[in-house]
Amino acid sequence: MSTPSSEVLFDVRDLLVVRQGRPILDLDHWAVAAGERWVLLGANGSGKSTLLTIAAGRLLPTSGEVYLLGHQVGRVDLRLLRSRVGLASSALTRQLRTDLTALEVVVGGIDGSLEPWWRTTTENDEAIAYEALKTVGVLSLASHRLGSLSDGERQQVLLARALLVDPPLLLVDEPSAGLDLGARERLLRRFDGLATSRPDRGVVLVTHHVEEIPASSTHVLLLAQGRRLASGPIDEVLTSDHLSECFQTNLHVTRVDSRFHARSLP
Repeated sequence: MSTPSSEVLFDVRDLLVVRQGRPILDLDHWAVAAGERWVLLGANGSGKSTLLTIAAGRLLPTSGEVYLLGHQVGRVDLRLLRSRVGLASSALTRQLRTDLTALEVVVGGIDGSLEPWWRTTTENDEAIAYEALKTVGVLSLASHRLGSLSDGERQQVLLARALLVDPPLLLVDEPSAGLDLGARERLLRRFDGLATSRPDRGVVLVTHHVEEIPASSTHVLLLAQGRRLASGPIDEVLTSDHLSECFQTNLHVTRVDSRFHARSLP
C-alpha cells in the first residue's frame, strides 16, 4: 500500500482492535483529509472513542496500518506527532491532577505534557494559553483549579488546550457534554468560527446527538458495533434510514438552517 499524500491527515487501513478476544473496532479504510470536518456518530460501545484515541497517537491497533500527519505509526516517534494533534477528551481529564489550574492545563498543550514540571513555562507560553482560553470563551477560569470546574467547563478548558498550538488535526470527544443549552450553542458557534479562521484544518468530532453537530461539519462516519455503517458527505449520509439503522430506532432526521434534528417515530 502506498503512503497517503500530505493532504491526508489521518488514514487507517484494515484496522482491527481486539480486547479480551473480542473485536471492538474493525475498519477496512477511513481517511481524514485537510479541510474536512468529520463527525463520528454511533451508539455506546460502537468504537468512536477508540478510533479517536488511535487518531491522537495514544493507542496502537491490534493490526492494520495507521498513517498520522503523513507518517506511518510504528515507524515514527509518536511523541513528535502528539504535539501536533489537538485532543480534547474526557479521558484526558482523568489523567490530569485536579489541583492544576486551567492555565497550567492549557500550557501543557504545547508539548502534550500532563505535568507542568516537565517543561519551563515562559511568559510567552502563558500569553498564548490566555489567548486560547479567551478564544474558547473561558478566560475567567484561568486561575481556577481543574477539580473545581464543572464537567462542561473542563471540556472547554481542554478545547483551549487542544487549540493552543494551532494543530492541523483537531480531535474532540463530546465537547457539548455537561453544557447547558446556551453554553452548547455558544460552543457550536465557536466551532463554526474556527472552521472559517482555519479552513484547512482537519476536524474529527465525536457526539451522540445530531443536534450537537456544528453547521460547518462536512462529513460523517456512522459506526455500529465497531464497523462502518456509512460514511461520506454529511448531506448524503446523515439520513433517516442510516441513523435509524445506526441506533436501532425508528428516527426521522431533518435539517433546518444547516443544523440537524432527530426525533423518534412510532
